[in-house]
Amino acid sequence: MSNNMDLGYEMFCYQCEQTANGKGCTKLGVCGKTAEVANLQDLLIFQIKGISCYGKALLAQGKEIDKSVIRFIENVLFTTLTNVNFDAAVHVELLKESQEIKDTLKGMTGEIDNHTAHVTYTLPETKTEMLKDAPMAGIMYEDLDPDIRSLRQTILYGLKGISAYGHQARELGYYSDEVDNFYIEALEAITDDTLTVEELIRLTMRTGEMAIAVMQKLDEANTEVYGNPSPHTVDVHMKKGPFIVVSGHDLKDLEMLLEQTKGKGIHIYTHSEMLPAHGYPELKRRYPHLKGNFGTAWQNQQREFEDIPAPILFTTNCIMPLRASYADRVFTTSVVAYPGVPHIDEGRDFSPVIEKALELGGYAQDTLLPGLNGGSTVTTGFARTAVLQHADEIVQAVRDGKLRHFFLVGGCDGTRPSRRYYTEFARLTPPDTILLTLACGKFRLNDLPLGTVPGTGLPRILDVGQCNDAYSAIRIALALADAFGCGVNDLPLSLVLCWFEQKAVCILIALLALGIRNIRLGPTLPPFLSPGVVRTLQERYGLKPIATPEADLQAILGRH
Repeated sequence: MSNNMDLGYEMFCYQCEQTANGKGCTKLGVCGKTAEVANLQDLLIFQIKGISCYGKALLAQGKEIDKSVIRFIENVLFTTLTNVNFDAAVHVELLKESQEIKDTLKGMTGEIDNHTAHVTYTLPETKTEMLKDAPMAGIMYEDLDPDIRSLRQTILYGLKGISAYGHQARELGYYSDEVDNFYIEALEAITDDTLTVEELIRLTMRTGEMAIAVMQKLDEANTEVYGNPSPHTVDVHMKKGPFIVVSGHDLKDLEMLLEQTKGKGIHIYTHSEMLPAHGYPELKRRYPHLKGNFGTAWQNQQREFEDIPAPILFTTNCIMPLRASYADRVFTTSVVAYPGVPHIDEGRDFSPVIEKALELGGYAQDTLLPGLNGGSTVTTGFARTAVLQHADEIVQAVRDGKLRHFFLVGGCDGTRPSRRYYTEFARLTPPDTILLTLACGKFRLNDLPLGTVPGTGLPRILDVGQCNDAYSAIRIALALADAFGCGVNDLPLSLVLCWFEQKAVCILIALLALGIRNIRLGPTLPPFLSPGVVRTLQERYGLKPIATPEADLQAILGRH
């Protein structure tokens, strides 16, 4: 295999679960990404690898790397994550900046030992010339051992997931020097042709450790600024009058919009992964116009935003190609961008969004937008602090035989019908079990009327929060293991996860780095995992694909 163009590909991308034919998108991304944008993204990743080669040399000299360089690398990684940025013009500007940074670092280090093309390449001036060069940056350009290619991409996708959480923490003024330096070290390492499969496996697990570190840092940022989440029932009735829908993950952007809309008669509704914002007490206390949640998971936005009488603000990822019925009321900010859509810059002046809300006027009367299973409310805020307040009650319920098993069911959602598995799995779980859920996969089950565990006051569904709140789920599991005097793998706990994009990849390898075994993953295994890497993960960690809800429940609980 030589390069993308020799293979007849206009592009090649297989970083998401829904990639074409389960193998890779070669003409147009299933996400809507054009070949032009895909190729510019490949070149951007190529460039930050080169920047990191110089950065690694600086670190070896005992020098610090300016945080502006780290921020740039982090934002590039985030920009290239699935469903974040569809605007070719933004990518061209980032590419030009990448060359300036690379030249600056070269001036600081002088000649370095690494002479790969990532280091020696000089970006041309025009987009046309950039696109001509892009094939050499493609995933399939080099004739690599399949396991080497697989592990390099797994590490890269783990870094993309880390960057999303690192970006959110940095917006609140929090960061980890260890994680920041790891961006440099890992990106440089995946240019090194001397590294063996085993060395790359170790680096993959190290990436998982950094994923835990960055989720811990983001948890620290969110809880210190907005308080420890507590359970809140969230209304999905839309009140009459002007409103704004806020999608994505970034609590800081939400806070700034809430501040700018105080006293203006505008209701603010979260969407998708912003739902857990309702669990943070400082946001609820300071902003009573944070009213409820609009719609369900991100992949339903094209239908749910149809003719919506309000603007939609995308703060992080999960934007889909826009339909004409609502395209004129979409705004982006941060790393999100879409051609022709107004972008709110770093100053975060949301006046255009506010003006649009007042102009459109909202619904003429209160309107119910039920959950995927017909529910009229959802509950969020069961982060580690809230759950562990009931640790004694949970332990006693287990010892009394009232509570048999815990399931963590959730992750990234998507459009494929096979994802109904997670709804059915939750529906079939027996009444003496508890389901922890998180990320947008929660919308498959968070409005199911499963009630409480019989004989206790414990809700059967506990929404831990956003995808980054996997850290809370980990802390809950570790605390329960400590309470029972056993290891995590000895708990009556099973992880049944769905994945879509690279944040889920970062969470998966974080769990593997902790030594957690027997994770069930679906709807399919990642296409970038080679057969050899899959075998290794199965042998060392018991990773397995989902089957059917009935078969998996029988295997887990031993029911016949």
